[in-house]
Amino acid sequence: MYNNKNKIGVVGGGSWATSIVKMLGDNEAEKQIFWWMRNEAAITHIREFKHNPYYISAVELKIQPENVDSDIQKIVSQSDIIILNTPAAFLKQSLAGLLPEHFKGKKIVSAIKGIVPEENMIVGDFMHEIYKVPYTDLVVISGPCHAEEVALEKLSYLTIASQNNELASHFASLLRTRYIKTILSDDIFGTEYAAVLKNIYAVASGIAHGVGYGDNYQAVFISNALREMKRFVDVIHPIHRDVKESAYLGDLLVTCYSQFSRNRTFGNMIGKGYTVKSAQLEMNMIAEGYYATNCIFQINKKYNVDMPILNAVYRILYQQQAPVVEMRQLSNELI
Repeated sequence: MYNNKNKIGVVGGGSWATSIVKMLGDNEAEKQIFWWMRNEAAITHIREFKHNPYYISAVELKIQPENVDSDIQKIVSQSDIIILNTPAAFLKQSLAGLLPEHFKGKKIVSAIKGIVPEENMIVGDFMHEIYKVPYTDLVVISGPCHAEEVALEKLSYLTIASQNNELASHFASLLRTRYIKTILSDDIFGTEYAAVLKNIYAVASGIAHGVGYGDNYQAVFISNALREMKRFVDVIHPIHRDVKESAYLGDLLVTCYSQFSRNRTFGNMIGKGYTVKSAQLEMNMIAEGYYATNCIFQINKKYNVDMPILNAVYRILYQQQAPVVEMRQLSNELI
C-alpha cells in the first residue's frame, strides 16, 4: 500500500514541529521531508544553517534547503503524508486557500493538541468535516513526549493512533529512532480529546502550585483529573479504552509535572497573580490549554459531563474569578 518515497510535509514552525522534523530526519527510512512555516526569516536561517533560530535552536535539522517554504499549497501538493503542527487556534489561518481537492488521497496526521476554536472541533473532525478527509486516512500523534527532551535525544514514547492499522504502523516506522519508541492505538477520538484535556489539567496543576498547594494535593488532583478525562471521552466516543495507558495517563502526568510544560507554566503564572494577557506575553509561546478550556466548556454544554476541574479553570481564565478561591473550592470537591 505504501511505497518507499515517503514524501512527508510538516505544517508549522514551533518547537513541536521542529522536533518532528528532527525525528523524521534521524529516522533511517528513505523519505523526502517538506516543511511549511510562515516566518520568512526562520526559513532563510534554516536553509543556510540547518537549525530553527527561534525554537530548540541547538537541534540540527536534516532537510534539503529548497524543501523549506512559506507556500502552503506547494508543500501540500508535494507531500503524500501531511503532519499538521500549528497551534489549533491558527490552523484555519494556516490552511487558508486550500480546498478539499488539495487533500484528496493524502494521509493527514494531527500533531496538534488542541481544538479549532471557531468550530469547537478536534483536528481530526475538522479535517473530516471541512476538507472531506476520510477518518481512515487520519492519524493522531500523542505523547507523553516533550519537544525539549526530543532535542536532547532523551528516550521518549509516542502513541500513533489510526483506524487504519496499516497506516498507523507505516507512519510509526517513519518516526522511530534510537531515542523514540512508538505505541499503536485505534482510538483516534479518545487520544485526541485526551491530549486536549491534559493541557487544561496542566493549567489547573500550575494554578494550584502558584497559589501554594504542594505535591500531596497534586497527587490527588491528578487522580481526579484522570477520572474526569475518562468520564468525558467515554461520553464523546464510548468504546473500551484503558485510560491508564501512556496516551492518557502518561501524557497527563508529564504535562502536569514537567518543567517543560508550557501549560503548567502558564497556570503557575495565573496562580501567582498574572493576568491571562500578561502571562501570554511573557511566555511568548502558545499554551493550548487556555483556548481548549473555553472550547471544551462549550462542547460540554451539550453532554453535561461532571467536570469540576474544567469548570474551575474556566471561571479563572474566562470569568476572572480569583484563583485562590477557585482552588480552595475545588479542593473540597476532589476525592
